[in-house]
Amino acid sequence: MPSKPSLANSLVELDRQHLVHPVSSFHGHAARGVRVLASAKGATVTDAEGRQLIDGFAGLWCVNAGYGQESVVAAAMRQMRELPYATGYFDLGAEAPIRLAAALAERAPGDLNHVYFTLGGSDAVDSTIRFIRYYWHAKGQPERDQFISVAQGYHGSSSAGAGLTALPLFHDGFGIPYNWQHKISSHDLYRNPLGHDPQAVIEASVAELRAKVEAIGPDRVAAFYVEPIQGSGGVLVPPDGWVRALRETCAELGILFVADEVITGFGRTGPLFACKDEGIVPDLMTVAKGLTSGYVPMGAVLMSDHVYQTIADGAGAKAVGHGFTYSAHPVSAAVGLEVLALYEGGLLENGRRMGARLQAGLRGLSDHPLVGDVRGRGMLAAVELVTDKAAKTPLPAALQAATRLFDRAWEQGLIVRSFAQGVFGYAPPLCCTESEIDAIVERTRKVLDLTLDDPEIRSVLS
Repeated sequence: MPSKPSLANSLVELDRQHLVHPVSSFHGHAARGVRVLASAKGATVTDAEGRQLIDGFAGLWCVNAGYGQESVVAAAMRQMRELPYATGYFDLGAEAPIRLAAALAERAPGDLNHVYFTLGGSDAVDSTIRFIRYYWHAKGQPERDQFISVAQGYHGSSSAGAGLTALPLFHDGFGIPYNWQHKISSHDLYRNPLGHDPQAVIEASVAELRAKVEAIGPDRVAAFYVEPIQGSGGVLVPPDGWVRALRETCAELGILFVADEVITGFGRTGPLFACKDEGIVPDLMTVAKGLTSGYVPMGAVLMSDHVYQTIADGAGAKAVGHGFTYSAHPVSAAVGLEVLALYEGGLLENGRRMGARLQAGLRGLSDHPLVGDVRGRGMLAAVELVTDKAAKTPLPAALQAATRLFDRAWEQGLIVRSFAQGVFGYAPPLCCTESEIDAIVERTRKVLDLTLDDPEIRSVLS
């Protein structure tokens, strides 16, 4: 059997030749090479060379239950043996997805009683676009075909959803956003000129949404999309009451309100769903990631009673022409049911306690010369780096923060999200121990100290 280093080297070359990585520079990745992960347990991952790291980002915001949960593996194996696949077409189904749909409906806010399963978050968002268009056609208002989202928001990278996403990287070279996709400004408190007055930020956002609807045409707007906390935009936490105010405005204007909980769902901010933090009931809600803790692919669209009934009445005896081969996959559903049991068996409570510890620990970094802002809620957090705290000056582009700071954290035994604008993102598994949370904070401080010595940093600080 090849030694670990030789095996890792052969995998690096195979990866370079054949595997296309998501959201990567093809040339850049080929030059750097892949880091191969070999195993994981709890909040710790081990690479192909035997290096152990704390996964402070839970894979990609998704391994909420932690790695190596044997009961989840057993549930998947049991379902694979009994019924590895069942289509939802032709009025067929299987027990696990039926039970998971009922469990989600029971726990979701308000009357989100109807569940359509997808393969992940991007196609969940894409599905909402199709369902919303059908909804307005069924109501005899097909002209309502305009969609609004929030700058710096993320709603997947499907052909339609990436246009609702408001990050240039997902637009450049793809011919999007489309002319039916519009944006209002982000609530980003740290860089908002009104950030010292949260109520003013709320009022400004409400006024901007009203103005945008008026400019498009009140009878043209179909829906408004928002993340309870903006994830890929840099973990941007809105002022208390912001989401509720925007939801109430949509209700007043007769616009469907879509809560994208792909990142925030399943204990990431404390409760099972962040909408409960906000005290709102959306018309539609998307989930994924923590739904199966990343063990297998699955997402979902939860529809309120009135959305479901309008679509059903509009279709009558005709089939609603939207479906995926792997919708309501029984293995994914079996995993989802077991993961839900783990959340409610203690992981949610542990996540709430560890989330408070994480937030306090990261706030303790505020005295560091490079830390401009610390923000978050529960097990979702960010540390924004600057070279001038008063001016909020971002890190110099020459630092190449996305790669260099990620590499430096890796060297310290920590995986975090390193955003290009110089923001560290954190989303640790809910199973983390106190010592693991403390290590995340301590290793972050070490990365910050090392970064102070970068020539690009010294040149602007001197």
